[in-house]
Amino acid sequence: MWWQQSWMTIQQEFSDLGDVESITRLVVRLLVAVVLGGILGYERESVGASAGLRTHMLVSLGSALFVIIPLQAGMKIEDLSRVLQGITAGIGFLGAGAILKQNNKNDIRGLTTAASVWLTAAVGIAAGMGREATAVVSALLALVILAILRPMSKS
Repeated sequence: MWWQQSWMTIQQEFSDLGDVESITRLVVRLLVAVVLGGILGYERESVGASAGLRTHMLVSLGSALFVIIPLQAGMKIEDLSRVLQGITAGIGFLGAGAILKQNNKNDIRGLTTAASVWLTAAVGIAAGMGREATAVVSALLALVILAILRPMSKS
């Protein structure tokens, strides 16, 4: 029957996560990316930065997904460098959007936010590649730099 064939086709289309281990691995990696991106984004939002909670969460999630998909498809780790180059270049455009030059030619705002978006992409990549501990340590160091060292900086 046509409907049985259609149902089988639909099942095959969703078979990229066929077992519990694959589903758990995907969910953990994506959740780690989203949570860490959210922590960094919350800090940026709490100081009124142009890129806040949702932006950082999406950047981290997107970066994780951009490395998970090629890995699921069987791309060799050596070939993943092209994907990483694309993520890095794309995030540069987002960061550039956060940087504003004020009327005073020496007054530039948004560099820290741009850097935090860039770092959040790296955290997402680490989580997506299964390096969750590296992602957590990096996000914690970034949080120290952003929140705890803020009183020590001149801006």
